[in-house]
Amino acid sequence: MLIEHIALYVNDLEAARLFFTDYLGAASNEGYHNPRTGFRSYFLAFDGGARLEIMQRPDMEDQPKPPVRTGYAHVAFSLGSRAGVDALTERLKANGYQILSGPRTTGDGYYESCIVAVEGNLIELTE
Repeated sequence: MLIEHIALYVNDLEAARLFFTDYLGAASNEGYHNPRTGFRSYFLAFDGGARLEIMQRPDMEDQPKPPVRTGYAHVAFSLGSRAGVDALTERLKANGYQILSGPRTTGDGYYESCIVAVEGNLIELTE
């Protein structure tokens, strides 16, 4: 079985799209809009075939997103090398993103960093 895509609701659809395309190399489609409901979305494709749907609609409720909570914890992106993790972590930090941890080697052997990225949602960068 294959996960077809993961979906994420966001308040600022364009800012989210720019984050994933600029920092993580996603390719975006032209987007979708349902004028009846106000729903808008983009599908973002990543190397290896993974896809993320980012979505927005005017009647969403936005709740606080503490780092440790129930639900999906983070989305992890493999950058292929420790140098890649180090470089992107530094770039995100320089651009004002909060780095929660890393870069570091975890107890289970991952070299990673964890960033508070799109609207409080966590992104993990791995080698």
